[in-house]
Amino acid sequence: MSDLPHILVVDDSNVVRTVLNQHLKDVYEIREEVDGESAWQALVLDTSIAAVISDLQMPVLDGLGLLERIRSCRLSRLRDIPFILISSEEDQAMLEKFKALGVSDVISKNIKASDLKTRLHGLLQFSLTQQSLEQSLASQTKDAKTGLFTRRYIELHAAQSISYSLRHDTPFCLMIIGFDNYARIISQLGEEKVESIGTKFAQKIADKIRKEDSVGLFSPGRFAVVSPGTAPEACAIFARRLRHAIAEANISAKGQRIPLTMSAGIASVPSDDASSAEQLMELAYQRMEAAIAAGGNRTEYGKIIKANRRAASAMRVDQALELIRAQQFKTVIPQLPALGKQILPLLHLMQKEFELEFPLEELEKNLAARKSRPSAKG
Repeated sequence: MSDLPHILVVDDSNVVRTVLNQHLKDVYEIREEVDGESAWQALVLDTSIAAVISDLQMPVLDGLGLLERIRSCRLSRLRDIPFILISSEEDQAMLEKFKALGVSDVISKNIKASDLKTRLHGLLQFSLTQQSLEQSLASQTKDAKTGLFTRRYIELHAAQSISYSLRHDTPFCLMIIGFDNYARIISQLGEEKVESIGTKFAQKIADKIRKEDSVGLFSPGRFAVVSPGTAPEACAIFARRLRHAIAEANISAKGQRIPLTMSAGIASVPSDDASSAEQLMELAYQRMEAAIAAGGNRTEYGKIIKANRRAASAMRVDQALELIRAQQFKTVIPQLPALGKQILPLLHLMQKEFELEFPLEELEKNLAARKSRPSAKG
């Protein structure tokens, strides 16, 4: 295979492909495709392709359709690849539209070879610089050994989330999870084995959380989960599932099963009196330590709902359903008036579509007359 950078040229015109090939073949390795669909298959399979030059009008899949697939792809090597569009369009508004869609550059079919080489070289150099910066950033935000987010990144994410939470009156939750009897486990399994178990466990957590959440390495045997927009009750349910999963895991050493358990500490805004990521992390860590000291395999999250209207509006319908499934009725009941107001539009739609006779007017009056009440920890 040639060491020259590989460029994919996509055009249904054999003449155009031949001209571009002649322009670039002395400095690039050229691959040709006749439509967007075959070009997409080539991009997925051929990891050596460094840039795409594509016509706008093509059969099967046109240039903008190909671009949309590329820019929405989950693979970063494709999502960020330089994409040059061949177009005779000279209208500035249309050119701006192309750029907004993710086109890196627009060229005409009669472009000079020297101009094409210069522009393509500039795009490739910029792409390499971006990749270098991203790799550098990744090395700062992710632990090289485990692939998990670093404590520094978690602190930054938590700080941003707290700031947003306080400005927009939304809940925010931070959880620290740690192995019980960590020193004893190390002596039984060895540090490398325990570290491997912890990393795999944390990676499973990462697979189960939302994309706006993040999980990172807090300290050896300790992991942090940042959950913007999540009430502490929901975090506690999630922690219980994690504890159950690790307790059920079949970990053995020298032919004997090693019982593993974990404890969690949860701190949240606005429930806890904390205004910084450092304070919230310290509080969550203290609660995790308290849970371990109390026997382990438990979650400590202190007082959950403050006696104010701000906290009363924090619970969402999906969180309430999770609590009901977990039979945490005492936590949900005080929030019923606010929850009822949230689902009224849905009930009205169901009444209309299914011709049901809900006493909605009476329900609305009842809800208007009630206020959400604070609840103690259930």
